[in-house]
Amino acid sequence: MTTISRSLEILKRLIGFDTTSKYSNLELIGYVQQLLEGQGIESTLVFDDSGKKANLFASVGPKDVPGVLLSGHTDVVPVAGQAWTVEPFAASVSDGKLYGRGSCDMKGFIAVAIDAMLSAAQLPLQRPLQLALSYDEEIGCVGVRRLLDVLHLAPQRPFLCLVGEPTMMQFALGHKGKAAYKVHCHGQEAHSSLAPLAANAIHLASDVISALRQVQQGLLSHGSRDDAYDIPYSTVHVGRIDGGKALNIVPNLCVLDFEIRHLPADDPQQLLDQLQAQAQAIARQAQKVSGGAAIEIETINTYPGLDTSPTVEAVRLLGAFAAPGTAQLKVAYGTEGGLFAQRLNVPVVVCGPGSIEQAHKPDEYVELSQLQACERFLEGLVGSLR
Repeated sequence: MTTISRSLEILKRLIGFDTTSKYSNLELIGYVQQLLEGQGIESTLVFDDSGKKANLFASVGPKDVPGVLLSGHTDVVPVAGQAWTVEPFAASVSDGKLYGRGSCDMKGFIAVAIDAMLSAAQLPLQRPLQLALSYDEEIGCVGVRRLLDVLHLAPQRPFLCLVGEPTMMQFALGHKGKAAYKVHCHGQEAHSSLAPLAANAIHLASDVISALRQVQQGLLSHGSRDDAYDIPYSTVHVGRIDGGKALNIVPNLCVLDFEIRHLPADDPQQLLDQLQAQAQAIARQAQKVSGGAAIEIETINTYPGLDTSPTVEAVRLLGAFAAPGTAQLKVAYGTEGGLFAQRLNVPVVVCGPGSIEQAHKPDEYVELSQLQACERFLEGLVGSLR
Protein backbone atom coordinates (compact mmCIF):
# COMPACT_ATOMS: atom_id res chain seq x y z
CA MET A 1 0.00 0.00 0.00
CA THR A 2 1.14 3.55 -0.66
CA THR A 3 2.20 6.10 1.92
CA ILE A 4 -0.24 8.38 3.72
CA SER A 5 0.13 11.01 0.96
CA ARG A 6 -2.46 9.41 -1.35
CA SER A 7 -4.98 9.00 1.45
CA LEU A 8 -4.32 12.57 2.52
CA GLU A 9 -4.90 13.94 -0.96
CA ILE A 10 -8.11 11.93 -1.29
CA LEU A 11 -9.30 13.24 2.07
CA LYS A 12 -8.64 16.83 1.06
CA ARG A 13 -10.79 16.34 -2.02
CA LEU A 14 -13.57 14.65 -0.03
CA ILE A 15 -13.74 17.51 2.47
CA GLY A 16 -14.00 19.95 -0.43
CA PHE A 17 -17.44 18.55 -1.28
CA ASP A 18 -20.16 20.12 0.88
CA THR A 19 -22.16 16.98 1.60
CA THR A 20 -24.24 18.41 4.43
CA SER A 21 -27.26 16.12 4.62
CA LYS A 22 -29.63 18.63 3.00
CA TYR A 23 -27.47 18.71 -0.15
CA SER A 24 -26.66 16.19 -2.87
CA ASN A 25 -23.64 13.91 -2.49
CA LEU A 26 -23.38 13.07 -6.20
CA GLU A 27 -20.26 15.15 -6.89
CA LEU A 28 -18.40 13.27 -4.18
CA ILE A 29 -19.74 9.93 -5.41
CA GLY A 30 -18.69 10.78 -8.96
CA TYR A 31 -15.18 11.62 -7.77
CA VAL A 32 -14.92 8.27 -5.95
CA GLN A 33 -16.23 6.41 -9.01
CA GLN A 34 -13.52 7.99 -11.16
CA LEU A 35 -10.80 6.99 -8.72
CA LEU A 36 -12.05 3.40 -8.65
CA GLU A 37 -12.49 3.20 -12.42
CA GLY A 38 -8.88 4.33 -12.81
CA GLN A 39 -7.87 0.97 -11.31
CA GLY A 40 -10.52 -1.01 -13.17
CA ILE A 41 -12.92 -1.24 -10.21
CA GLU A 42 -16.58 -1.14 -11.18
CA SER A 43 -19.12 0.37 -8.81
CA THR A 44 -22.90 0.30 -8.43
CA LEU A 45 -25.02 3.26 -7.37
CA VAL A 46 -28.30 3.04 -5.47
CA PHE A 47 -30.20 6.34 -5.61
CA ASP A 48 -32.80 8.00 -3.42
CA ASP A 49 -36.24 8.91 -4.83
CA SER A 50 -35.06 12.34 -5.97
CA GLY A 51 -32.05 10.99 -7.85
CA LYS A 52 -29.92 13.64 -6.12
CA LYS A 53 -28.25 11.31 -3.61
CA ALA A 54 -26.71 7.89 -3.99
CA ASN A 55 -25.10 5.01 -2.16
CA LEU A 56 -22.06 3.43 -3.76
CA PHE A 57 -20.98 -0.21 -3.65
CA ALA A 58 -17.75 -1.53 -5.15
CA SER A 59 -15.86 -4.80 -4.94
CA VAL A 60 -12.41 -5.94 -6.01
CA GLY A 61 -11.27 -9.55 -6.10
CA PRO A 62 -13.18 -12.82 -6.57
CA LYS A 63 -16.97 -12.69 -6.67
CA ASP A 64 -17.81 -16.21 -5.47
CA VAL A 65 -16.60 -15.96 -1.84
CA PRO A 66 -17.63 -13.68 1.05
CA GLY A 67 -15.62 -10.47 1.29
CA VAL A 68 -14.57 -7.85 3.82
CA LEU A 69 -16.77 -4.77 3.54
CA LEU A 70 -15.51 -1.29 4.46
CA SER A 71 -18.46 1.01 5.23
CA GLY A 72 -18.77 4.76 5.66
CA HIS A 73 -21.29 7.59 5.27
CA THR A 74 -20.60 10.52 2.97
CA ASP A 75 -22.89 13.11 4.55
CA VAL A 76 -21.85 15.56 7.26
CA VAL A 77 -23.66 17.75 9.77
CA PRO A 78 -24.21 21.49 9.15
CA VAL A 79 -21.68 24.17 10.02
CA ALA A 80 -24.23 27.01 10.28
CA GLY A 81 -24.04 28.87 13.59
CA GLN A 82 -20.70 27.35 14.55
CA ALA A 83 -17.63 29.47 15.25
CA TRP A 84 -15.14 27.98 12.80
CA THR A 85 -11.69 29.57 12.64
CA VAL A 86 -10.80 27.68 9.42
CA GLU A 87 -12.73 27.11 6.22
CA PRO A 88 -14.87 24.02 6.96
CA PHE A 89 -15.01 22.76 3.36
CA ALA A 90 -11.37 23.37 2.47
CA ALA A 91 -9.04 20.99 4.31
CA SER A 92 -6.12 22.55 6.15
CA VAL A 93 -3.22 20.89 7.97
CA SER A 94 -1.63 22.35 11.10
CA ASP A 95 0.26 20.89 14.06
CA GLY A 96 -0.24 17.31 12.95
CA LYS A 97 -3.99 17.68 12.45
CA LEU A 98 -6.17 17.92 9.37
CA TYR A 99 -9.11 20.30 9.85
CA GLY A 100 -12.39 20.34 7.97
CA ARG A 101 -16.01 19.28 8.28
CA GLY A 102 -16.16 15.50 8.14
CA SER A 103 -12.43 15.03 8.70
CA CYS A 104 -13.07 12.59 11.54
CA ASP A 105 -16.78 11.92 10.96
CA MET A 106 -16.08 10.16 8.73
CA LYS A 107 -14.32 11.15 5.54
CA GLY A 108 -10.95 10.34 7.11
CA PHE A 109 -11.83 6.65 7.16
CA ILE A 110 -13.43 6.82 3.71
CA ALA A 111 -10.23 8.26 2.24
CA VAL A 112 -8.09 5.48 3.69
CA ALA A 113 -10.66 2.86 2.63
CA ILE A 114 -10.61 4.16 -0.96
CA ASP A 115 -6.81 4.05 -0.90
CA ALA A 116 -7.02 0.44 0.32
CA MET A 117 -9.36 -0.43 -2.55
CA LEU A 118 -7.00 1.12 -5.10
CA SER A 119 -4.08 -0.87 -3.70
CA ALA A 120 -6.10 -4.09 -3.46
CA ALA A 121 -6.91 -3.87 -7.17
CA GLN A 122 -3.23 -4.62 -7.86
CA LEU A 123 -3.14 -7.77 -5.72
CA PRO A 124 -4.15 -11.42 -6.36
CA LEU A 125 -6.90 -11.54 -3.72
CA GLN A 126 -8.40 -14.79 -2.46
CA ARG A 127 -11.23 -12.94 -0.74
CA PRO A 128 -12.78 -9.71 -2.05
CA LEU A 129 -12.41 -6.27 -0.51
CA GLN A 130 -15.59 -4.20 -0.78
CA LEU A 131 -16.58 -0.59 -0.23
CA ALA A 132 -20.00 0.77 0.76
CA LEU A 133 -20.62 4.52 0.91
CA SER A 134 -23.99 5.83 2.04
CA TYR A 135 -25.97 9.07 2.22
CA ASP A 136 -28.12 10.58 5.00
CA GLU A 137 -26.60 8.70 7.93
CA GLU A 138 -26.59 11.86 10.03
CA ILE A 139 -30.39 12.16 9.90
CA GLY A 140 -31.12 8.65 11.13
CA CYS A 141 -29.19 6.09 9.06
CA VAL A 142 -31.68 6.67 6.24
CA GLY A 143 -29.84 6.13 2.96
CA VAL A 144 -27.99 2.90 3.70
CA ARG A 145 -31.28 1.02 3.99
CA ARG A 146 -31.72 1.18 0.21
CA LEU A 147 -28.25 -0.21 -0.30
CA LEU A 148 -28.97 -3.01 2.14
CA ASP A 149 -32.11 -3.88 0.19
CA VAL A 150 -29.79 -4.62 -2.74
CA LEU A 151 -26.99 -6.33 -0.82
CA HIS A 152 -29.56 -8.49 0.97
CA LEU A 153 -30.33 -10.16 -2.37
CA ALA A 154 -26.69 -10.77 -3.35
CA PRO A 155 -25.61 -14.44 -3.62
CA GLN A 156 -22.60 -13.73 -1.38
CA ARG A 157 -22.81 -11.66 1.78
CA PRO A 158 -19.77 -10.18 3.51
CA PHE A 159 -17.67 -12.23 5.88
CA LEU A 160 -17.09 -9.09 7.93
CA CYS A 161 -18.26 -5.47 7.91
CA LEU A 162 -15.96 -2.74 9.21
CA VAL A 163 -17.78 0.55 9.90
CA GLY A 164 -15.19 3.31 10.12
CA GLU A 165 -16.80 5.72 12.59
CA PRO A 166 -14.20 7.51 14.76
CA THR A 167 -13.09 5.27 17.64
CA MET A 168 -9.41 6.25 17.91
CA MET A 169 -8.82 2.90 16.14
CA GLN A 170 -10.27 0.93 19.04
CA PHE A 171 -12.72 -1.92 18.34
CA ALA A 172 -16.31 -0.99 19.18
CA LEU A 173 -18.36 -4.17 19.23
CA GLY A 174 -21.60 -2.65 20.45
CA HIS A 175 -23.76 0.44 20.48
CA LYS A 176 -27.30 1.28 21.50
CA GLY A 177 -30.22 1.43 19.12
CA LYS A 178 -32.39 4.51 18.74
CA ALA A 179 -36.07 5.18 18.18
CA ALA A 180 -37.37 8.73 17.64
CA TYR A 181 -41.00 9.74 18.11
CA LYS A 182 -43.26 12.77 17.79
CA VAL A 183 -46.24 13.19 20.12
CA HIS A 184 -49.23 15.28 19.01
CA CYS A 185 -51.36 16.39 21.97
CA HIS A 186 -54.76 17.78 20.91
CA GLY A 187 -56.82 19.94 23.25
CA GLN A 188 -59.50 22.60 22.81
CA GLU A 189 -59.07 26.34 22.30
CA ALA A 190 -60.81 28.65 24.75
CA HIS A 191 -60.40 32.03 26.38
CA SER A 192 -57.96 31.63 29.22
CA SER A 193 -60.54 32.99 31.68
CA LEU A 194 -62.48 29.78 30.97
CA ALA A 195 -59.43 27.52 31.17
CA PRO A 196 -60.99 24.84 33.42
CA LEU A 197 -63.67 24.23 30.77
CA ALA A 198 -61.20 23.27 28.00
CA ALA A 199 -58.51 20.63 27.60
CA ASN A 200 -55.12 22.34 27.63
CA ALA A 201 -52.83 20.65 25.08
CA ILE A 202 -49.69 21.78 26.93
CA HIS A 203 -51.03 20.20 30.10
CA LEU A 204 -51.58 16.96 28.17
CA ALA A 205 -48.00 17.14 26.95
CA SER A 206 -46.72 17.69 30.48
CA ASP A 207 -48.60 14.57 31.59
CA VAL A 208 -46.99 12.63 28.72
CA ILE A 209 -43.57 13.89 29.81
CA SER A 210 -44.33 12.70 33.33
CA ALA A 211 -45.17 9.28 31.91
CA LEU A 212 -41.93 9.25 29.94
CA ARG A 213 -39.97 10.02 33.09
CA GLN A 214 -41.72 7.15 34.84
CA VAL A 215 -40.64 4.82 32.04
CA GLN A 216 -37.08 6.10 32.43
CA GLN A 217 -37.19 5.44 36.15
CA GLY A 218 -38.40 1.90 35.46
CA LEU A 219 -35.51 1.31 33.07
CA LEU A 220 -33.08 2.60 35.65
CA SER A 221 -34.56 0.47 38.43
CA HIS A 222 -35.21 -2.87 36.73
CA GLY A 223 -34.33 -2.60 33.03
CA SER A 224 -31.50 -4.38 31.25
CA ARG A 225 -27.96 -3.33 32.14
CA ASP A 226 -24.64 -3.50 30.33
CA ASP A 227 -21.79 -1.98 32.28
CA ALA A 228 -19.64 -1.77 29.15
CA TYR A 229 -21.54 1.45 28.37
CA ASP A 230 -20.97 4.77 30.11
CA ILE A 231 -24.75 4.87 30.66
CA PRO A 232 -25.41 1.18 31.31
CA TYR A 233 -29.18 1.21 30.73
CA SER A 234 -31.66 2.35 28.10
CA THR A 235 -32.61 6.02 28.20
CA VAL A 236 -35.66 8.13 27.38
CA HIS A 237 -35.14 11.77 26.47
CA VAL A 238 -37.48 14.63 25.52
CA GLY A 239 -35.59 16.97 23.23
CA ARG A 240 -38.17 19.43 21.91
CA ILE A 241 -41.61 20.82 22.78
CA ASP A 242 -43.78 23.32 20.90
CA GLY A 243 -47.23 24.55 21.91
CA GLY A 244 -49.42 27.56 22.47
CA LYS A 245 -50.09 30.78 20.55
CA ALA A 246 -50.75 33.37 23.26
CA LEU A 247 -50.98 33.46 27.03
CA ASN A 248 -54.68 34.24 27.01
CA ILE A 249 -55.61 31.30 24.76
CA VAL A 250 -55.96 27.75 26.03
CA PRO A 251 -53.75 25.88 23.52
CA ASN A 252 -55.34 23.29 21.28
CA LEU A 253 -52.09 21.67 20.13
CA CYS A 254 -48.75 20.81 21.68
CA VAL A 255 -46.09 18.71 19.96
CA LEU A 256 -43.09 17.12 21.62
CA ASP A 257 -40.22 14.99 20.32
CA PHE A 258 -38.66 12.21 22.35
CA GLU A 259 -36.22 9.40 21.77
CA ILE A 260 -35.38 6.02 23.23
CA ARG A 261 -31.73 4.97 23.11
CA HIS A 262 -31.91 1.34 24.01
CA LEU A 263 -29.61 -1.52 24.79
CA PRO A 264 -29.83 -4.34 22.25
CA ALA A 265 -31.50 -6.42 24.97
CA ASP A 266 -34.42 -3.98 25.31
CA ASP A 267 -37.24 -3.83 22.78
CA PRO A 268 -38.30 -0.21 22.08
CA GLN A 269 -41.68 -1.44 20.82
CA GLN A 270 -42.49 -2.79 24.27
CA LEU A 271 -41.59 0.57 25.78
CA LEU A 272 -43.70 2.33 23.13
CA ASP A 273 -46.67 0.05 23.86
CA GLN A 274 -46.37 0.98 27.53
CA LEU A 275 -46.29 4.67 26.66
CA GLN A 276 -49.21 4.34 24.26
CA ALA A 277 -51.34 2.83 27.03
CA GLN A 278 -50.43 5.65 29.41
CA ALA A 279 -51.08 8.28 26.72
CA GLN A 280 -54.54 6.90 26.03
CA ALA A 281 -55.34 6.96 29.76
CA ILE A 282 -54.27 10.63 29.88
CA ALA A 283 -56.42 11.42 26.84
CA ARG A 284 -59.48 9.68 28.29
CA GLN A 285 -59.21 11.75 31.42
CA ALA A 286 -59.00 14.94 29.36
CA GLN A 287 -62.01 13.89 27.29
CA LYS A 288 -64.15 14.31 30.39
CA VAL A 289 -63.56 18.05 29.88
CA SER A 290 -63.24 18.24 26.07
CA GLY A 291 -64.50 15.41 23.91
CA GLY A 292 -61.94 16.11 21.18
CA ALA A 293 -58.91 15.64 23.39
CA ALA A 294 -56.48 13.13 21.93
CA ILE A 295 -52.84 12.05 21.98
CA GLU A 296 -51.10 10.52 18.96
CA ILE A 297 -47.57 9.10 18.95
CA GLU A 298 -45.84 9.04 15.56
CA THR A 299 -42.71 6.99 14.88
CA ILE A 300 -40.14 9.16 13.08
CA ASN A 301 -37.15 6.86 12.76
CA THR A 302 -35.60 3.75 14.26
CA TYR A 303 -32.35 1.87 13.91
CA PRO A 304 -31.15 -1.19 15.83
CA GLY A 305 -28.33 -1.53 18.29
CA LEU A 306 -25.20 -3.56 17.72
CA ASP A 307 -23.87 -6.38 19.86
CA THR A 308 -21.06 -8.32 18.17
CA SER A 309 -19.55 -11.23 20.07
CA PRO A 310 -15.81 -10.80 20.68
CA THR A 311 -15.37 -14.53 20.00
CA VAL A 312 -16.48 -14.56 16.35
CA GLU A 313 -13.84 -15.37 13.76
CA ALA A 314 -14.12 -11.96 12.09
CA VAL A 315 -13.18 -10.14 15.30
CA ARG A 316 -10.21 -12.43 15.85
CA LEU A 317 -9.13 -11.75 12.27
CA LEU A 318 -9.11 -8.00 12.81
CA GLY A 319 -7.27 -8.40 16.07
CA ALA A 320 -4.27 -9.75 14.17
CA PHE A 321 -3.74 -6.35 12.52
CA ALA A 322 -4.63 -4.07 15.42
CA ALA A 323 -2.01 -2.00 17.19
CA PRO A 324 -0.82 -3.30 20.56
CA GLY A 325 -3.20 -2.36 23.35
CA THR A 326 -6.26 -2.04 21.11
CA ALA A 327 -9.31 -2.27 23.35
CA GLN A 328 -12.74 -3.76 22.75
CA LEU A 329 -15.50 -1.42 23.87
CA LYS A 330 -19.08 -0.25 23.36
CA VAL A 331 -19.96 3.27 22.30
CA ALA A 332 -22.81 5.60 23.20
CA TYR A 333 -23.54 6.84 19.69
CA GLY A 334 -25.35 4.90 16.98
CA THR A 335 -23.98 3.75 13.62
CA GLU A 336 -25.12 1.97 10.49
CA GLY A 337 -23.49 -1.15 11.91
CA GLY A 338 -26.67 -2.36 13.59
CA LEU A 339 -28.48 -2.26 10.25
CA PHE A 340 -25.70 -4.22 8.50
CA ALA A 341 -25.82 -6.85 11.24
CA GLN A 342 -29.61 -7.02 11.16
CA ARG A 343 -30.16 -7.13 7.38
CA LEU A 344 -27.12 -9.12 6.28
CA ASN A 345 -26.51 -11.22 9.40
CA VAL A 346 -22.84 -10.25 9.24
CA PRO A 347 -20.41 -9.60 12.10
CA VAL A 348 -19.77 -5.86 12.44
CA VAL A 349 -16.89 -4.02 14.07
CA VAL A 350 -16.86 -0.23 14.36
CA CYS A 351 -13.32 1.10 14.06
CA GLY A 352 -11.96 4.25 12.51
CA PRO A 353 -9.52 7.13 12.89
CA GLY A 354 -10.21 10.17 15.06
CA SER A 355 -12.26 10.83 18.16
CA ILE A 356 -16.04 11.21 18.37
CA GLU A 357 -15.29 14.12 20.71
CA GLN A 358 -14.25 16.13 17.65
CA ALA A 359 -17.31 15.24 15.59
CA HIS A 360 -20.05 17.81 14.91
CA LYS A 361 -17.97 20.63 16.43
CA PRO A 362 -16.43 23.73 14.88
CA ASP A 363 -12.84 23.18 13.74
CA GLU A 364 -13.41 19.45 13.47
CA TYR A 365 -10.13 17.62 12.91
CA VAL A 366 -8.45 14.25 12.64
CA GLU A 367 -4.88 13.67 13.73
CA LEU A 368 -2.53 12.62 10.94
CA SER A 369 -1.18 9.92 13.24
CA GLN A 370 -4.68 8.44 13.38
CA LEU A 371 -4.90 8.34 9.59
CA GLN A 372 -1.52 6.61 9.51
CA ALA A 373 -2.68 4.09 12.13
CA CYS A 374 -5.78 3.38 10.05
CA GLU A 375 -3.69 2.91 6.92
CA ARG A 376 -1.39 0.42 8.66
CA PHE A 377 -4.43 -1.45 9.96
CA LEU A 378 -6.09 -1.71 6.55
CA GLU A 379 -2.77 -2.63 4.93
CA GLY A 380 -2.60 -5.66 7.22
CA LEU A 381 -6.23 -6.50 6.55
CA VAL A 382 -5.80 -6.31 2.77
CA GLY A 383 -2.67 -8.44 3.00
CA SER A 384 -4.67 -11.16 4.75
CA LEU A 385 -7.04 -11.38 1.77
CA ARG A 386 -4.28 -12.55 -0.59
